[in-house]
Order: sequence, then structure tokens, then C-alpha cells
Amino acid sequence: MATQRPFTPVLVIGGGFSGIAMACQLKAKLGFEEFILYERSPDYGGTWFANQYPGCGVDIPSICYSLSFAPNPNFSKVFPDQSEIHQYIKDVAKRFGVERHIECNISWEGGDWQEENKSWINRFKDLTTGEYFTQESKLLISCVGGLVNPNEFNFPGIDHFRGEIVHSARWKHDVVLKDKDVAVVGNGCSATQIIPAIADEVSHLYQFIRTPQYYFPRPNLTIPSRWKWMLRYVPGFDTFFRWAIFLLLESDFAQFYLNKRGERLREKAREMSQKHIKKHAPKEYWDMLTPKYAVGCKRRIFDPGYVSCLARPNVHMTDDPIVEIEPQAVVTKSGRHYPSDVIILANGFAVSQFNIPIRGRNGTTLHEHWARFGGLEAYKATAMTDFPNFFIVLGPNASTGHTSVIYSIECTVQLIIRMIRPILKKQKAEVEVKYEAEKSWSNTLQKALKQRVWADQCNTYYVDQKTGWNFATYPFSSWHLWWVNRFPSMKDWRYE
Repeated sequence: MATQRPFTPVLVIGGGFSGIAMACQLKAKLGFEEFILYERSPDYGGTWFANQYPGCGVDIPSICYSLSFAPNPNFSKVFPDQSEIHQYIKDVAKRFGVERHIECNISWEGGDWQEENKSWINRFKDLTTGEYFTQESKLLISCVGGLVNPNEFNFPGIDHFRGEIVHSARWKHDVVLKDKDVAVVGNGCSATQIIPAIADEVSHLYQFIRTPQYYFPRPNLTIPSRWKWMLRYVPGFDTFFRWAIFLLLESDFAQFYLNKRGERLREKAREMSQKHIKKHAPKEYWDMLTPKYAVGCKRRIFDPGYVSCLARPNVHMTDDPIVEIEPQAVVTKSGRHYPSDVIILANGFAVSQFNIPIRGRNGTTLHEHWARFGGLEAYKATAMTDFPNFFIVLGPNASTGHTSVIYSIECTVQLIIRMIRPILKKQKAEVEVKYEAEKSWSNTLQKALKQRVWADQCNTYYVDQKTGWNFATYPFSSWHLWWVNRFPSMKDWRYE
């Protein structure tokens, strides 16, 4: 029997960057205090709490991987590690006084729109006690992240493996790697960070890959103390530096177009990647490190030392597919056995952040809504018709592919704050995007995405491989993203 908690005007679901940014701006922009942020994990921080594997860090310069309204002059490196980012998130929550609004170990089980009350009835489970409860809210904001729930890894014999099997997002800090034979499955960002971080201590490391990736050099410089001083004390220096790096990152966007200029820029980037590979990797691996698809179709990887690590005598890479797991070995299609004491899974994440268990007006589910539109989508990545007073941060097509995800988060939060202001001031009871506006937005995005590099056949997770529908990336510039959120078309919205 579920208990009922008191009504609260705003519920924010998820305590990563999105949730913390949303909570901070509720206070800073609206002076609003009547909200609760629920987080499923034992601590908030989202991706940066879940991922604690060796070598974990950001691949975007720290000046842009931080909230513009909460600059941090104390990052130690251009690309900080996980612990620094997680601490930064916690520092921001404390600085803006939102920590007291956060409750961890609470799993969001679903929600239903109540037409008569113009509110949401939400269902939760307390993971500490096992108890269920409901709570009514006027506004419901999903800030559930994507890089948290691991992909499955099911092969014959896996239940009989005698060693440890650990996913990068479920890292076990007591796992023993020293002098062990270690199998690493995957070659994306996580694997690229893990391998150079553990290669020194393991006996042998066997990496199993499927699709080649594009790797680019990424020197990680220590930020000098004088720069930290200027970032802290010189007026405007942080803003100037942030814009300079932003413009540098934004310059990459042109290579995503399927036109002559984009083709030239992609070829230049491909040559840079190949030069990096041939300079640092053993020749026997060059073919396995050479993609056949266009640069940018999959996420580019900025190398923290992985490519040169492949030259180590105890590191081995293969694209021979895994077919079976034996008690002390990984077996591949060719019949070769790779001795393994530990298997590290860096095989990516399930796209589960959009499995949102809610029912909108007339009991409409999100799956029914998306079937009506042709695929996962949302107006400006945040709102959907028939789901009044509901918003998503980092929703469908919110990722830019070339700049910081934090920028996208801030743009969306800015729009949400604008739209919910009349609700929180009790001037209006509900806000909802109009069907025609959402449909037009969705059609415009999908048409543009067909003219971007993600339309290439590279089996990217950005695209539903059955339908060709791109539900992940934003096809326009970061300037466009800022503009459409900063100056919304109010005729696209309905208030009541």
C-alpha cells in the first residue's frame, strides 16, 4: 500500500548536471523554493557519480564543461577527471542552496496527468526502505540522464565465469587488477580511458572491438596557478576564455554538413586521425583503427593515451567477435581462447532515459505519442503536446555532437524557466506546446538531419536503425540552439 506525501508545486527527477542546473535556476531566476529533486542513486551527480572507473574524465575543455552561471576557477587540468567534476556538481548545489531540496535513493516509478486538478500524480519507490509512495505536483521535470544504465552483455557461459565481471558504470573499487589477465569489451570513450589507466598494473590486457573509431590527439595540460588566479579575480576573463573555447568547438560544426565544404573538412579531420594512429599505434592495428564511415557519424574520441598504449607488449586488440565465455577465458569466433581473470564491460549504455513511465492527457503514453509523430522527438527537445506541465532536459535531439552538453542543458533550462513562470505565479494552471508547432519542429529537424553526416550508414546509436529516425542529435548550430530557446515563439504554446 503506497503512502501519500504532501503536494509540492515542482518535482525534478534526476540529480545530474541537468537536475542541478534546473534546481539552481528555479531559485536564482524565479526565487522559487517549493520544489523537490529526487535522485535514484545513493548520491547525486548523475553520470559523474555512476561512472567511477579508472581514467574516467571529460573530453570537453573544463571551461565549457561547467555551468556559465557557476564558473569554477579551480579545475586542475584542461580535461578534469571524474572526481573533480563530481565535486564541482556538489559544490554548485551547496553554493546555490539546492542540496537541502535533494533526496537520494528514490526511484521514480511513473506519473499520471490529472485533468481535473491540472496536476501530476507521481509514483515513487524508496530504495532504502522498499516502500512505495505517491506525490502530487503541478509541474514535472524529467532530468534523467543517459550514460547511467549499462548495455546488456549476454553470451553463452557467462554465468560460469569464475572471475569478476564489471561494467564501467558499475565499477567495483575492490576489484583486483594487479597482475591479472583482463579482458576489455568495447572501444568507445570509456574503454579508451580505462585501458591506459590500468595497462601498467595488469599482466595482460585483451581488448575486443567491433567498429573502428576516429581518434584525435588530446593533450591534457595542467592549468597554471596564474591562469586560475586570472579566472578568479580578473573581471571578464572567465567569460572571454569560455567564449574563445566555445567558438573553437563551434568551428567543427561545418564538417557535419553533407556538402562539398563539409566533405573537405571531414577529409582533413580523417587525415589528422590517421596521422595520429600511424604515429603511435603498431602497424598491425592500423586497419582495425581505420573507420570506413565519415568522420562525425559516430562520436569522435579524443585520445587520453590509448593509441600509444596499444604498443605495449602486454596489450592486445582484436576484432574477432566474442562467441562464448568460459570459466577462465573469452572465446572468439576463430576459436581462440583469451585467458581472463576479470572482464571489464565498456560496451556502452542502454538508451533508457526516454523510457519515461508517464501517461498524459486521456491516458496517452509517450510510446503512443511518438508512434503518432514517427519517432522519439520533442518540441525544442523538451515539450510534447498532450503532456501539459511536463518538460524534459536533454530530451530527444538535444545533443550537438561537437560542443558541450552543458550548453544544451542551459539552453533548455532557460526555456523551461520562461514557460513555467506563469504557472508558478499562479497566473495560469497549465502550459502545453501546440500539436502543429511540435509537428512542424519535428519535421524540420528530421529533414535537416537527412543532410547531416549522421545520415551516413555507420550504425550509430543516434539513429533508429529500423526507421532511419535520428532521435539524438541537433542538426543546427549552437547559435541556433541558443536563439530558439532564448527567444521562444509564444504562439507555439497554449496556456490555460
